[in-house]
Amino acid sequence: MNAESDARDEAAAPAARVPATGDVTPDVTEGVTKGDRELGSRAPGFIKASRALHVSWQVGVFVVGLAVVVAGVIMLPLPGPGWLVIFGGMAIWATEFVWAQLVLRWTRRKVTEAAQKALDPKVRRRNIILTVVGLVIVAVLVGIYVWKFGIMMPWKINE
Repeated sequence: MNAESDARDEAAAPAARVPATGDVTPDVTEGVTKGDRELGSRAPGFIKASRALHVSWQVGVFVVGLAVVVAGVIMLPLPGPGWLVIFGGMAIWATEFVWAQLVLRWTRRKVTEAAQKALDPKVRRRNIILTVVGLVIVAVLVGIYVWKFGIMMPWKINE
C-alpha cells in the first residue's frame, strides 16, 4: 500500500460530520466555497430527458454565447464594455458547458487574488509612489514643451 495515495484519498473526500443526539443533520456543504456549484448542464429536466432536445438546447446556448462573446471582442477596440460582455458570454456558456464553468472559476479565483494583492498596504503604497513619479515626469515634460514652444491654441495656428 502507498501511504501517500491513502492520505490523498482522505483529503479528497472529507468525512461528513456526525450530528450529536438532538442535532439537526447539517447541510453537507463543507469544502464547497460560495459560488462553487456542481459542474454540468443546468438545463431543465424535461430538456435533459430527450437527447435531441438537449443537443438542440446546447447548440442554442453555444450560438447565443458566441454572439455575445463576438460582440465583446468587437467592443475591445471600440467604445463599450468589451471584457464585461466577453465574461457575460462565458457565463452564458457556463450554464451548459463544463469547460466554460472551469474557465469562469479560474478567472474568479485570479480576480479575487489580484484584488486582495492590490489591497495589500505595501502594494498600494508602491502604486501610489509610481503614479506620483509618473505624474511628475509628465508635468516636467509638458513644462519643457511649453517653455520651449509656448502655448498656442489649435484654432490660432497659422497655416
